[in-house]
Amino acid sequence: MNVPFFDIGLTHAAIAGELDAAWRATLDGRQFILGERVAAFESEFAAYCAAGHGIGVANGLDALTLILEGLSIGAGDEVLVPAHTFIATWLGVTRTGARPVAIDCLASTGNVDPALVRAAITDRTKALIAVHLYGVPADMAPLQALAAQHNFHLIEDAAQAHGASYRGHKVGSLGTAAGFSFYPTKNLGALGDGGAVVTHDAALAKRIRLLRNYGSEKKYEHQIAGCNSRLDELQAAILSVKLRRLDDLNADRCRIAARYMRALSGLPGLDLPAVTEGSEPVWHLFPVRHAARDRLAEALTAAGVQTMVHYPVPPHLQPAYAALGYGAGQFPVAERIARTTLSLPVWPGLADAQIDHVCGVIRQTLAQPSRREARG
Repeated sequence: MNVPFFDIGLTHAAIAGELDAAWRATLDGRQFILGERVAAFESEFAAYCAAGHGIGVANGLDALTLILEGLSIGAGDEVLVPAHTFIATWLGVTRTGARPVAIDCLASTGNVDPALVRAAITDRTKALIAVHLYGVPADMAPLQALAAQHNFHLIEDAAQAHGASYRGHKVGSLGTAAGFSFYPTKNLGALGDGGAVVTHDAALAKRIRLLRNYGSEKKYEHQIAGCNSRLDELQAAILSVKLRRLDDLNADRCRIAARYMRALSGLPGLDLPAVTEGSEPVWHLFPVRHAARDRLAEALTAAGVQTMVHYPVPPHLQPAYAALGYGAGQFPVAERIARTTLSLPVWPGLADAQIDHVCGVIRQTLAQPSRREARG
C-alpha cells in the first residue's frame, strides 16, 4: 500500500470549481497586487482568528520579522525563542538585528517550557515568540502572565496552527501579534508562498502595512524604510476559498490523529504526541518519538509509507548560529526530540486503511528486536 506523506489532491478536487472561479475572477479583475481580494482575505482571516486586523505578507518568515520590526525591536534587544522549532522562528529575530535567546522545551509537547522562561529574562528582553508546534498550542497562560509582569511582548508563531484554540480562544488572538504561513502544505495552504500577521493593535497593524509595501501608504511617498513583502491577489483569492473549509479539514486531521492514538497507544518505547491542557490542536504534523527512529523510518519506507524527520538539528546547533556560542547538551530536551522524532502522514482525506497500514508496520517493527538486541 502506498501512503504518501502529504497529498493535497483530494482537497483540491473537492473545490476545483471554486478554485477555477477564483483564478478566473482574479484574471478578469486585472489587479494583482494589494487589491480587493487581499483586503477581503485579510478581513476574513482576522475575523476567523478573533483578531482585529489582518495583514497579508509574502511568507511566514516575513510575518515574524515584520512583527518585530513593527514593534521597533532590533540591535541590542533580546527575544526569547524555543530551542526546538523550525529555524524561521530564530531567523525572524536575527533579521532585525536582535539576539535570539533559546529556552528548552517541554518533553510532552515540544513547545517552550514556561517554567524555564523566567530565568532567561533580562533588562534587554523585548519579546518572547511562542511557537504552536505541530498545531498544538503552547501553554499560553503562564507566558501571558510573565509578559505582563516583565513588560515584554508575547508573539505567536502560528505557522502550523491555523484554527487551533487555547482555553476557548483561537491562536492568533493570544498575544501582541501572530505570524502565519500559508505554505502549500499548511493546514491553510496557498498555491505558493504566502503569510499573514494578525493583531489587536491598530497602530502596529498600520506600521506593518507600511513596512510590507516599501514604507509607503501612497504611491511614491515613503514614510519609513520598508520592504516588499506582499500577499498577492491570486493567493488571497485561493485562500478565501480554502478558509471556508478549514474547520472541516482540521476535523479530518483530528480524526486521523485519534485513530493513530488508539492504535499506537502502549507500544514499548514509542512516545505519542501530547496536547496542552485546555487546547484544541489541529495536527499539522503527527510526530511520534522512539530511540530507534531511523530503523522505524526505514521499515515504513520499505512498506510504502513516506515519513519525515522534522528539525533533526536544533537551531542552536546549526552553523548559522555558531556565533551565539551555544553547545551540544545545553538544551537536552530539544536535542532529544531532534534525535527521536518521526512525523507520520496526517493529511485530510487519508483513508482508515492507510492509517491502519502505517500502524501495523510500526507495531510489527517494534515487536522485532533490533540487530543489536538480537546479537545480545
